[in-house]
Amino acid sequence: MGMFDPVKGFGVTFGTMFKKVVTEEYPEVKKVTAPRFHGRHQLNRHPDGLEKCVGCELCAWACPADAIFVEGGDNTDEARFSPGERFGADYQINYLRCIGCGLCIEACPTRSLTMTNEYELADDDRQKLIFTKEDLLAPLLPGMEQPPHPMRLGENEQDYYVNGPRLAAEHEAREAGR
Repeated sequence: MGMFDPVKGFGVTFGTMFKKVVTEEYPEVKKVTAPRFHGRHQLNRHPDGLEKCVGCELCAWACPADAIFVEGGDNTDEARFSPGERFGADYQINYLRCIGCGLCIEACPTRSLTMTNEYELADDDRQKLIFTKEDLLAPLLPGMEQPPHPMRLGENEQDYYVNGPRLAAEHEAREAGR
């Protein structure tokens, strides 16, 4: 230890003592996140309101923290929730376990599950941090119909996943013409 080492240490203290303090106004002014930020999950919908989730459970298998629970159900002609044969009847994400890695997003074959930029997930009640399907589903936009309902954008599942954007544009044009 040199003779001037304490003086060097105090030099750091004195150098930062007169700098302006940066204060964040967090609750009032939220920080803007990066465009590809991994925040809260969202289950997306097709343009007519049907759910994209087909209940395949690949997201649950890909989750290293075992934070996702999916139970598939079968669609019927009377109650159709997705364009495929199946839909996610029960869907839960436990944010007490989720590590935000995004592997579930990569595993989803229908791009049903995505992550939003919402980052405020703290709560003092553990039960509120287990998000159910109702919490995760994207809101209905204008022109969408609450499922269950028949397929509006084609005759089969292939129409939704292959010709979906073109059929959605045609459907919107028909609705606007009414």
